Amino acid sequence: METPEGIGRLRLVGGNLALDFINTRGDQASPSVGDEVLHDYNDLVAWAAHVGMLTEAEARRLIRRAGRNPDDARHTYQRAVRLRGDLYELFRAVAAGRPPPGRCLAALRGDEAEALARAELVRGDGGFAWSWANDDELARPLRPVVHAAVVLLTAGGPRRGNPLRRIKRCDGCQWFFIDETKNRSRRWCAMEDCGTAEKVRRYVARRAAARR
Repeated sequence: METPEGIGRLRLVGGNLALDFINTRGDQASPSVGDEVLHDYNDLVAWAAHVGMLTEAEARRLIRRAGRNPDDARHTYQRAVRLRGDLYELFRAVAAGRPPPGRCLAALRGDEAEALARAELVRGDGGFAWSWANDDELARPLRPVVHAAVVLLTAGGPRRGNPLRRIKRCDGCQWFFIDETKNRSRRWCAMEDCGTAEKVRRYVARRAAARR
């Protein structure tokens, strides 16, 4: 399956599947048409394959199913957009140290219940994990995203620290990421992108100030 150019170039910097899903649309507080990466159900499937959530065979199977059920595919895409908006509001609040909206938590709880109802508990390297390998419904790409969000929200504890404190937004593009640095000093989604752009901006500003 051919990956759309915008999805193929999409950087995965979130450190969590749910955060990478949010990052498929720039800063949703002030979105523009150009910020959107997922334009339809086929793009959703292509993104799921891009992040390793689906194999090529699984992705092609879902695309064929969507072609036979266009109304269901359109509805699933709309669900994906709704989920992404809820996750954005939820983790924006978490990153800012505010309580997340109760509406978003309630919606996520319902989505997680549906996801686990269609999952299988399978044994892998180092233990067991939820799997949706046998889920052939069009909503399958959404299940691991929902579960990843819940795992991130509920992880940690007194001895493990609070990973929610490490959820940040890039100072440049506003993408979400988990700051894994020891002193939690990371500011950019990627230094070679937004970090470099900011350095160039500051350099130009200093030169302009010196000339004045």
